[in-house]
Amino acid sequence: MNEKYLKIVLNFFGASNVGNGLWMLFFVDNWFTTLPGVHDTGPINRHFIHDVGLVYLLAGLALIWCATHIKTTKYLYIAVMLFFVGHAGIHVVEILIGLLPPSHWLIDLPLIFVPAAILVALTPSVLKANITNSKTV
Repeated sequence: MNEKYLKIVLNFFGASNVGNGLWMLFFVDNWFTTLPGVHDTGPINRHFIHDVGLVYLLAGLALIWCATHIKTTKYLYIAVMLFFVGHAGIHVVEILIGLLPPSHWLIDLPLIFVPAAILVALTPSVLKANITNSKTV
C-alpha cells in the first residue's frame, strides 16, 4: 500500500478510536447500552469503562501520530497493533471457553476482529515505510 493510502487508513482508525475513547469517557451509560454485545460482559462498571476508554483514546492518538510520522513510528505502530490483536485474542478465548456467547463471533467481527486484522495487514506497509526511511538517512 502506498504511503498516501496508508496515512488515510491510519488517520481513519485513529479518529474512530479517539471517538470511541471519548464516548467511553464522557458518555459511559450511553456507550454501554448502545454498543452491541457489551452487556454480555457483565454489569456496567463505569471505572473500568473509563480506564479502557482512555486506552482507546491514546491508541487513536497514537495511530494519528503514526499517520503523520509514518517513516519513524514503527515501534509505536507495532505496540498499538498488538493492543488490538491482544484485545481480539481475548475475545476469541472468551468465546471459545464460554465466557461470551457464540453470537459474539458476529457481534465482535466489525469492531474487534476486522480492525485487528486490518492493522496486522498494514504492518508490512508501515515497516516498509520505515525501512525506506532508514535507507535514505
